[in-house]
Amino acid sequence: MHTSLPGAPASVRPLRRLTVALGWLLATLMTVAACTSAAPERPAATPALPDGGDLLRTSAQAMAAVKSVGFTIETEGKPPVPVQHAEGSLTKEADAQGTIRMNVFGTLQEMEFVLIGDKVHFKGPTGGYQTMTREQLAALYDPSAILNPDKGVSHLLSTAGTPKTEAEEDVDGIPAYRVAAQLSQPVVAALIPGVDQAVNAKLWVDTATSRLLKASLPLGDGPTAGTVTVLFTDYDKPIKITAPAS
Repeated sequence: MHTSLPGAPASVRPLRRLTVALGWLLATLMTVAACTSAAPERPAATPALPDGGDLLRTSAQAMAAVKSVGFTIETEGKPPVPVQHAEGSLTKEADAQGTIRMNVFGTLQEMEFVLIGDKVHFKGPTGGYQTMTREQLAALYDPSAILNPDKGVSHLLSTAGTPKTEAEEDVDGIPAYRVAAQLSQPVVAALIPGVDQAVNAKLWVDTATSRLLKASLPLGDGPTAGTVTVLFTDYDKPIKITAPAS
């Protein structure tokens, strides 16, 4: 004997069971969808920064191959170095030209210079060019040391200690890796006369070419504290350096 729901025609009962089943299915799907949409999205993984030691070794090799470069040296504060400002261009052959402002025996002097071979042509704000030897200039400041393979930037990078990549950021619109490193006193002093301490430097290495774009060198302490910043531009740009007219 079949038992039926009272008041429900036999033709309606299968439809009712189907409706109930569909309702349960719809409710289940809605619950799953709600849980899925509520699940937080995982943020994209940040690419790991390159190893600082690898970056500086590669940069040292890239700098050793440079044929010419433009440079600017600026100081902020009162770092204990005679050079206050310098800018110019130089070649792999150690010829250079530019301007320099430095403290000489307590007096701020500014001069233009042209360095060709063993002779330096220089002049102050007034008067004509005079000459001195390369050795005499080197006692004050030798810009040609920048590309010198034995004591220049390439040597500085290859001897840097405890390098650590800190960030990727632009230098004048050029993507670069910022690397913290310790530089020894003799190596820095060969490029910036007057440095008498090891330097905890920040170095910016071009992500595309591995060349050094910028160096920040904090120096001194107390009233004689400051920062020397060196910028490098115009890599391998053709440069013609000629002696000025007498």
